[in-house]
Amino acid sequence: MRIVAGEFGGRRLKSLAGENTRPTTDKVKGAIFNMLGQYLDGGEVLDLFSGSGGLAIEAVSRGANHAVCVDRSFSAIKIIRENIDVTKHPEKFTVLKMDAKQAIARFAEEGRQFDYLFLDPPYAKQQIVEQLTEMLSADLLSSGAKVICETDKAILLPENIDSLELIKQQTYGISQVTIYRNEG
Repeated sequence: MRIVAGEFGGRRLKSLAGENTRPTTDKVKGAIFNMLGQYLDGGEVLDLFSGSGGLAIEAVSRGANHAVCVDRSFSAIKIIRENIDVTKHPEKFTVLKMDAKQAIARFAEEGRQFDYLFLDPPYAKQQIVEQLTEMLSADLLSSGAKVICETDKAILLPENIDSLELIKQQTYGISQVTIYRNEG
C-alpha cells in the first residue's frame, strides 16, 4: 500500500494485520480520486473509519488542508500515526481514538464542518445512511461537501439522503464506491 499521488506520492504505508480491516487498495484509492478530481482545492477531511489512514493521507497529499482520522482500535491508531509520520507533516492531521458515534457527537458539539467525508466502515457493520442522516442533522457537512462511501457491492445506497445527492458510483471487485454531494 502506498500514497498514489500528490505531495507525498510514492511513499509506502503500513496496513493493519489480520482480517478485521480491509484497506482500500491503491487501485480503488486512485479511482476514488479520479472520480473526485485528481487534486483537491483545500478543505477539511474526515475519515470516520480510518483503519490505516490511507484515504485521509491521500487526500492531504492531493491538496486537502487538514484531515481528521477516527478509529476505535488501538492498533489502527498506532498504524495511522506511523503512516502520518511518513508524510513528515503531522500538523496536517488529527488522530482520534473513538467510535463513529462518539466522533459525530464531538464534532457536533464543536460545531465542526467537513468538506470531504470518507466512510469505509467494516462491511458487516455498515450503518451509512443512519450515520449520514445524523451528520446532516448536526450540520457537519459544508455546502457542496463530498461524501465518499466504500461498501460491499451488494449494498444498495439510495440516490438521495436528505440533502445528499448521488453524483457517481462505480464497482471495483467486491467493493462499490458511491460519491454524494451535499446540496444543502
